[in-house]
Amino acid sequence: MAKVLIVSDSHGQRKELTELKARHEKDIDLMIHCGDSELSKQDKELQGFHVVRGNCDFGNDFEKEIIKDLDRFRLFVAHGHLFSVKSSLIQLQYRAEEVNADIVCFGHSHLLGAEMVRNKLFINPGSLRLPRGRRERTYVILNIQGTTVDLHVYDYDSGEMTDLHQRFLLER
Repeated sequence: MAKVLIVSDSHGQRKELTELKARHEKDIDLMIHCGDSELSKQDKELQGFHVVRGNCDFGNDFEKEIIKDLDRFRLFVAHGHLFSVKSSLIQLQYRAEEVNADIVCFGHSHLLGAEMVRNKLFINPGSLRLPRGRRERTYVILNIQGTTVDLHVYDYDSGEMTDLHQRFLLER
């Protein structure tokens, strides 16, 4: 079993990232930031996070993409701006197929969402700073057990949004 915390588009917020680590760090196996942190690798708030570079991460030497193998699945992380995710997931889907990813984590649009596309789970955790499409400042925790992935959505201010829980079955 593995637990993954996914956050994106925090745009300079430090207190919130520190608080997320305090809330969840002991229960989480992997922490991912999908870009636009507007912080540097040296900032203590990002310590413990695997971070990709977003379009607002000027002068940072974050990777453009991260690939992590976790249990039986491969995670692919990118901010999304280089794949035009605001108009379509097709470019991101092609890249996910190239790297043989099972779970794709991205940001950029600030829109919370999760969907299966050709047996790949695409997740956008929304934004901690400037959410679009809803007012909650969201992040996601994945619970991976065997081929089952439980997606739990959290509002930073009020906790888990149980009505948004989803279960996905992935096949490798």
